Amino acid sequence: MTRAQWDELIAHARAEAPNECCGYLRARDGHVDAVYRAVNERRSPYGYTLDSKSLLAANDLDDDGWEVGIYHSHPRSAAEPSQTDINLATYPHWIYLIVSLAGDPVVRAWRIADGRVEEEPIEVS
Repeated sequence: MTRAQWDELIAHARAEAPNECCGYLRARDGHVDAVYRAVNERRSPYGYTLDSKSLLAANDLDDDGWEVGIYHSHPRSAAEPSQTDINLATYPHWIYLIVSLAGDPVVRAWRIADGRVEEEPIEVS
């Protein structure tokens, strides 16, 4: 991920605070190619629902062979998946990124499959 892409995730989280933001990423061979903002249809500080147009676009990317990442923010908590995040992670081959604004901004990535959570490294260049 480039510094500009990382900055975009943070900027989106700040713009939507105190509510959670959400969006998706397009990647190839582990390198992020593009970041897309989505609409959090819940408009809530406690959860997110990716708008249907964005979810369809992410699925289309997946169908076209791209790697997909879904991101959302935690305005007041750590960049770790909540139980709700784990329950809603229905695409086990996608990466889930969480942007925390609690203290200095942090972005962490997770693979979530069958209730198991494993952190994935993020390299910012």
